[in-house]
Amino acid sequence: MKYDVLIIGAGPGGIFSAYQLVKNNKELKVAVFDSGHSLEKRKCPIDGDKIKSCIHCETCSIMQGFGGAGAFSDGKYNITNDFGGTLYEHIGRNKALELMNYVDKINLSHGGEGTKLYSTSGTAFKKKCMQNKLHLLDASVRHLGTDKNYVVLENLYAELKDSVDFFFDTKVEKIEVLGAEREKTSPEITEEEKINTTGYRVFFSGSAEKTLGETFADGEKCIISVGRSGSKWMESVCGDLKLQTLSNRVDIGVRVELPAAIFDDITDELYEGKIVYRTNLYEDKVRTFCMNPHGIVVSENTNGIVTVNGHSFEDENKKTENTNFALLVAKHFTAPFKDSNGYGESIARLSNMLGGGVIVQRLGDLERGRRTNQKRIDESFVRPTLKATPGDLSLVLPKRILDSIIEMLHALDTVAPGTANEDTLIYGVEVKFYNMEVVLDENLETDYKNLFCIGDGSGVTHSLSHASASGVYVADLISGKS
Repeated sequence: MKYDVLIIGAGPGGIFSAYQLVKNNKELKVAVFDSGHSLEKRKCPIDGDKIKSCIHCETCSIMQGFGGAGAFSDGKYNITNDFGGTLYEHIGRNKALELMNYVDKINLSHGGEGTKLYSTSGTAFKKKCMQNKLHLLDASVRHLGTDKNYVVLENLYAELKDSVDFFFDTKVEKIEVLGAEREKTSPEITEEEKINTTGYRVFFSGSAEKTLGETFADGEKCIISVGRSGSKWMESVCGDLKLQTLSNRVDIGVRVELPAAIFDDITDELYEGKIVYRTNLYEDKVRTFCMNPHGIVVSENTNGIVTVNGHSFEDENKKTENTNFALLVAKHFTAPFKDSNGYGESIARLSNMLGGGVIVQRLGDLERGRRTNQKRIDESFVRPTLKATPGDLSLVLPKRILDSIIEMLHALDTVAPGTANEDTLIYGVEVKFYNMEVVLDENLETDYKNLFCIGDGSGVTHSLSHASASGVYVADLISGKS
């Protein structure tokens, strides 16, 4: 089968690439391949009753499939250059914001209407943070909620399915460069012009093989948008094609759950406050991430490792009495160590080994140096929204990271009194894996002409909004509309 554009990955980057390509030129033949399921088939077997923890499905419905890892997130689109990636370093700050706002309009027109756009602009809370050694990052935040986010994805797929060939449950095994004018012998960027090709061939296995009666498809252009779950696959592609990469970071921490009333003053105005703190002890930066007012704590599977995350809903009937958010410490490594994701995975695996998955601990127990047991959970004033194993996170997290998290909780207590209460629940571990960054030009293009790398899989973006915007940007470029 021959296509004009091959897209690998049906997460935000891939979806918005396909959307914009079809919008710009309905005659284009576009194929999208994803190792996960179609949206309606994405069902996590954990029901809290018969199945209480991850059973390591061959394909994780939380992380893979149409919508990517963001499909069952709480649907927060942060319109900002202050966090969420470094897309602006490639395409410019104004262009990045323009495209994020464009994506926001598309979401609103596909089921997101009526949702609120929050902003930190002019908030008195920013001053309060500064007075307490905390820094509130600037952003506009559109909160769709897990429920409306799903509706938006349903509507986008309904619009695209007759114009784009989607192949789900299809694993792309390899990308082959066709008709390269010269062989690339080294990952290093040369002074020569980009390598011209006649196109790309993707080899796959799964449902597309059965549908097409082939094991490969050809395309004049190729967009790689595999997301975080495709990090190891992306490493192999970079090795095969000798693409230059840069070492990235890993964020390691916990998810905090406490009564929603403690943060209501903040979340009612801002929905989510991205707060950064520099610790006194180590001068490490700790940040809040993915705040879910009246939400739930959930587990997720990344490359066979169970970690913790959080969701929230727009529907009032689905809201809980708790708010949850992550506290993360970023770790950047220097030579000779390069495997930042491997470091994060080793910590997460230790948690899985000790707790069979996610571990939960009361803050009071953590600070006393004692293990939390089920009796203390049952007596707690904070009722957990995730069935996790009571345990001791000090046996899992490195001391430096744990000290920084505890110090951050007490810093937050100065602006949201009650944060550092003894019954505050700490779930571990939460790890945000970042793909190694692929060296790209201002067009998000690799050393090979018409081979693009976008979204979180590129290491350039770390959020729904930035990933989606990168997809639109490359689609406009391919269509001659940029």
